[in-house]
Order: sequence, then structure tokens, then C-alpha cells
Amino acid sequence: MDPTQLDAVALGAAFRSGALSPVEATRAVLHQVEAGAALNAFCHVATEQALAAARASEARHRAGMPLSALDGVPVGIKDLLLTKGMPTRRGSLTTSPDGPWEDDAPCVARLREAGAVLLGKTATPEFGWKGVTDSPLTGITRNPWNPECTPGGSSGGAAVQVATGMGPIGIGTDGGGSIRIPASFTGVFGFKPSYGRVPAWPTSQVGTLAHAGPLTRTVADAALAMAVISGWDARDWTALPCAKLDWMGALQRGIAGKRIAYAPTLGGAVVDPEVAALVRAAVEVLASLGAIVEEVTPPLGVEGEAIANLWRSGCARGQRFLTPEQKALLEPALRLAAEEGAKVTLAQWQDAMDARAALGAAMRAFHEQWDLLVLPTMKLTAFAAGQNAPLGADGQPDFAWNALCYQFNLTSQPAASIPCGLTSAGLPVGLQVVGPMHDDLGVLAACAAYERARGKLPLPPR
Repeated sequence: MDPTQLDAVALGAAFRSGALSPVEATRAVLHQVEAGAALNAFCHVATEQALAAARASEARHRAGMPLSALDGVPVGIKDLLLTKGMPTRRGSLTTSPDGPWEDDAPCVARLREAGAVLLGKTATPEFGWKGVTDSPLTGITRNPWNPECTPGGSSGGAAVQVATGMGPIGIGTDGGGSIRIPASFTGVFGFKPSYGRVPAWPTSQVGTLAHAGPLTRTVADAALAMAVISGWDARDWTALPCAKLDWMGALQRGIAGKRIAYAPTLGGAVVDPEVAALVRAAVEVLASLGAIVEEVTPPLGVEGEAIANLWRSGCARGQRFLTPEQKALLEPALRLAAEEGAKVTLAQWQDAMDARAALGAAMRAFHEQWDLLVLPTMKLTAFAAGQNAPLGADGQPDFAWNALCYQFNLTSQPAASIPCGLTSAGLPVGLQVVGPMHDDLGVLAACAAYERARGKLPLPPR
């Protein structure tokens, strides 16, 4: 039994039966982290802490008293999230490794309370500012399907971790696609829950655009993680009430009779033909499961100015206390984004928030007719590592490459990316499933139904 090949559900079952111990699993995963170091998934590996947590978990399992279904399961934490006893560098040379590191972010605290084994911190671009994963501090993170390609970002380290058996659950953040982009590019499942479902602290530099959520190999593992990390934390004043949701039970609902709107694209974005074909085939699977599917044009696709003003002003906010010497250490493109963000006026920011409110209202009205919206996660597959954008047909950077994700950060809706196949070049493609605000269970139920019909994508070749 190879622990690196097992998902969290299977690991938990093996721990409870005694077929495998948390220490054995943690050692195997740590060995896999070391073996895959060239992919640069982890920026900090907490070997001794992880083994100590695994030994404590093993004792609880032997006593028949595990703390939760995640007790002993190895988990990686994106390096934007505070983790007690581990440095949080945020991918930046402007930060210091010196502690003390005495706080856990809310989702990290819930995982620790549940007995999860925290492996370390996964790579992120500097302050999570972009949709690929490289930084001045940690260098380039690479896609296991093709190391010449990016895994996407900003939760790229977590996606690579999960895709390569370095632990079945990675916790990421998503302010404009940062869970769903790398999920699509690396062939894993990524879930951005409704805003407030997973409490967050400290506040992200992009404020209420940012969500925390899991990246996993299976939908069930994401549900297991959500049952834990959605736990209440008073430090987040925007957190939703701690509802007793049946995260695992929802996966058996099926989608027969569900009204699903299918959008081949948004705002006229040109989707790669192979991506479009794989997504359309996935939508046909949903219809075969009894869903009522219709091709529609949702009220989305013209939000570029709003997200740009909110995002760039967030970058400026994140750097407002840096000294000139620290700013000189920033990635040049981030420094430029912050400089542009500093020019955003209060009126422009308020206009962006008004546009966001109008979009959210339009999508709530849309979901009065439609239970779910499905579309491609990305309009393309993974492109060359070390670039902030792919090159277009004209040879110039295509900065509109993430044209199908950020809208659902503006609206705060739950959205997931589930693998729906590989292109002829062997690169993964994701189907994006979006639900009405607060219907996190509905999104997971639809993804689980699709996964049962098609099966999960295998791990990439090692």
C-alpha cells in the first residue's frame, strides 16, 4: 500500500483499520516531497513537526480516539496563511524568516485541532499577486505534467503537492482564480467556497475578493477538508454562521432534474478548441446524468475594469508600509501593479464596488432560474513556466488569459474546477462548476456526480 497514491478518505480508513499508520504515511509523503523537490511545490518543509504530529495521531488511532476524519492526514498550507511554528514569507524577499510565528490562520487552527499533519508551506507568487507561481524568494514552481510549463497560481505549490502525491490535501487561497487556475492546469480538484464560508485572518490585501479553500484529488477529500476548515473563528467578522452542513452526505445527491446553464465562454473570450471540446463533452456527461442543460449567455464578461482597479489598489495596499529599500526587492511587475494601484481614485474604487454589487445582483437573479452554471475553468492549458502571461498569436503577452475565473470572486459565489480530460499534448483541462451564493453543497454534489461517472484523473507520470 503506497500512501502517496491514496486520497484522504482512503488514508483515514487505513488508519482506523490499522492497515497503515499516520507515521508511515507521513514518512512516505515526506520522501515524495524530497523526491519531487525539482518541481518546487514546497517552500518550507516542517519535517520534525509533521512527524511529531503523526506520532500523536498514531497514538490516538491506537486508542480508538481519533479527533476527526482528518486525524493523521498530511496537509500542505499555502505560504500566505499564518501557521504556528513555521515562517510565512509570502514568496517575498521583503519578509523575514525570523519569528516568533505564534498564530494560526483560522483554517490552519481548525486543521490542527482536527489532528491533521501539517507538512509545511507551499509555494506562492509574491503576496499571491498573480495567476502563476514563481517569486523572487522561491523561484519557479513547475507543472508535473510538463515541467517546462507553469502549474498556474497563485496556489500553484498546493496544486503540485496534491497532483504528485505529496499529501492529499492542500489549502490554498483564491482572489481571482488562484485555486481554480492551478487546479485546471495540474488536473486536480479545486474548490473556492462562498465568501465567508471559510473564516480568514489576517485580511487579504485584496479584501473580500479572497477566499480560502482546498485543492484535492477527489471531491470527497474536498468535502472532508471543508467540514473542518469551515469551522467558526471570531477573528473574521465577515465569517458566515457555522452551519452544520452535511458535507459528505451531499455528495450522494446526484444532479437529476437540476437546471444547468452551460456557457462555452464569457465576454467573447476565445477558448482553445481542444479545451472547448473537452468541456463540451463533460457537459454532455452532466446531461446524461439527468440534468436539464441549456446553452446560455450569463450576465458576465465585461468586468475587466472593475477587477483591475480593485486588484491593483489591493497590491498598493499590501505594499503601503514597505520602505523604498524593500520595494526595490519586489518583482518588478508587482511593483508596477502597486504603483498603478496607488493612482486609483476613491471614485474609481467606489465605481468598481458598484459594478461588483450590480454583477452580484444580476447573478443572484440568474440563479433563480438556473441551479448551476458550468463553463471552462480556463480558456487554455498551462503555458511556459517563468512567464506572467502566455504569448498570443501576435507574439505579444495575452494578459486576458484568465478571462473565465475572476468574475466569481467579484460575486462571492462558490465555484470549483474539476478535471475533465487531457489534451493531445497531455495537459489537463478543467470544467468550472458555479453555484448560487451559499450553495456550496450543490456545487460539490454536481462535481461528485461527474466524478463518479468519469472517474478521477490519474496522477501525472513520475
